[in-house]
Amino acid sequence: MHNPKPNTNVRLYENETDTLIPADLAPDRVTLLPGQGHAHDQHGVMSSTQRIRVMWGQDLFRDVLDGRYRAIVCGVNDHDNAHGIVNKLVDTVHASQWNSRAVTSYARMFQESVSIHAARDREPYVLKIDLDSVLILALLRPHGRDHFTLTDLHRGFETVMKMVHGRADRLPIASVSFLNARANKLLAEQGTHPKREPSFEAVLQTMYAAGFRGDVYPPPAAWKLGTVGVFPNYPFPEGITRMGEGSS
Repeated sequence: MHNPKPNTNVRLYENETDTLIPADLAPDRVTLLPGQGHAHDQHGVMSSTQRIRVMWGQDLFRDVLDGRYRAIVCGVNDHDNAHGIVNKLVDTVHASQWNSRAVTSYARMFQESVSIHAARDREPYVLKIDLDSVLILALLRPHGRDHFTLTDLHRGFETVMKMVHGRADRLPIASVSFLNARANKLLAEQGTHPKREPSFEAVLQTMYAAGFRGDVYPPPAAWKLGTVGVFPNYPFPEGITRMGEGSS
């Protein structure tokens, strides 16, 4: 069957602006590819909660101010969060009485408490920081470490999903990617590349395996990777993993 030609009559801008914005000349850009389309369950029926939506090109803090989310997942530590995303979130929501010092003090108090009363519990813990208009679910960086690992991320997101299960007042939910973080870095497990960040795909895979089906905001540095195609949803289209494995 002959495939119809794509419609080339679509214009994005008024006047002749389309010809004045060539994407390949832009230093900061992403190249968005079509995803898998509709998500279906094992019986071939379209269903919800089958994907993570990747928010390419969107501004997390503006979306929080606009009230698009009821819960946000990010990292927190018990030492200094002045340069962390949690600090920018509490500063963004002006109605909140929280600030970075109060967040750090709360994290330190919680860390000291669990070290006495729940020392054998599996880290990381998830702290609830209620900004009234949005709830921050902050993964507390394990005590004595300067970074998270993918194992921490998986355990943390399992806890997050328990905290939002059956709670419509905590949905929709979004998360940072934990990549390129300044205050709460995410590094590879020991024995692999201990000083290297995991890939964005590995982060999405970890969140998905833990049950997370919200939105994820990529790191701003991804704007520098315009020559690499990206997808709007996870799981990625079939064959992407095989392509990566076959390229080595």
